[in-house]
Amino acid sequence: MSSLAVHHAPSAAGAAGKARSRPPLRRRIALVPTLTLLLGALYCLLPVAWVVIASTKSGRELFTTFTFLPGTGFADNLRDLNAYRDGVYWQWMGNSALYAGLGALLSTCVSAFSGYALAMYRFRGRETMFNILLAGVLMPPIILAVPQYLLLAKAGLTDSYWSVLLPQILSPYGVYLARIYAAAAVPGDVVEAGRMDGASEWRIFTRIALPMMIPGLVTVFLFQFVAVWNNFLLPYIMLSDDEKFPITLGLFTLLEQGANTPALYTLVITGAFLAVIPLVALFLVVQRFWSLDLLSGAVKS
Repeated sequence: MSSLAVHHAPSAAGAAGKARSRPPLRRRIALVPTLTLLLGALYCLLPVAWVVIASTKSGRELFTTFTFLPGTGFADNLRDLNAYRDGVYWQWMGNSALYAGLGALLSTCVSAFSGYALAMYRFRGRETMFNILLAGVLMPPIILAVPQYLLLAKAGLTDSYWSVLLPQILSPYGVYLARIYAAAAVPGDVVEAGRMDGASEWRIFTRIALPMMIPGLVTVFLFQFVAVWNNFLLPYIMLSDDEKFPITLGLFTLLEQGANTPALYTLVITGAFLAVIPLVALFLVVQRFWSLDLLSGAVKS
């Protein structure tokens, strides 16, 4: 009996040692995705950090030193940017706010109607229409820009605010996301109960389905706002009057002039830094709204 105990004791000790060695190995493996995410975040945030720091430097500091230490010319850069062509930069910012805000709002409304209809109604050609929308998601915008220009030129709308707004209203990805979210968030039994109570389809959509779809529609609005705010190709093709330029196209013209006037580079960098602030503010507001909506949904459930 004692010999058996002697023979089994080393094996038990070895098993205990292996058990103690497993958690550290698992921790090391678990660190791989964390380090990958950190490297990805560093890769994405490093240019933003450089823009923020470079916007504080004067022209002399920008071209003579390359450090991540703040400069002393931020106030002068803001003053020069504000004085450039009587403050045309702020007009570009206002144009971008108009294009992105109104365009994203209209696109979200169209996506809500279309996504709800595709998710809740059964009609001939529904799947074909949805597959066409998926093809639109995969199509690069550069392919559509020239046909859109030709169509709007025929209608006499080029070089106008409508030439940038109208192509942004229909977002295939927004319709796709709204349909997926409506199918998941709006129970069919609730819709049928509303119909049995005598509610109209419009009332069911506005009073029952739409509140349930709000988190998905907020996501559609955010994506479309960012896409329109950062859009460069469509305004570049459609617009010739620089007073109607969005911020992306306005900064591009400043960058082109900077080849002959290097002092304008500081204005471009400062303008790029200011152009990021509305997107960051919008994301923070929307993130707070998502949290509140999820909490309210949990309370209701």
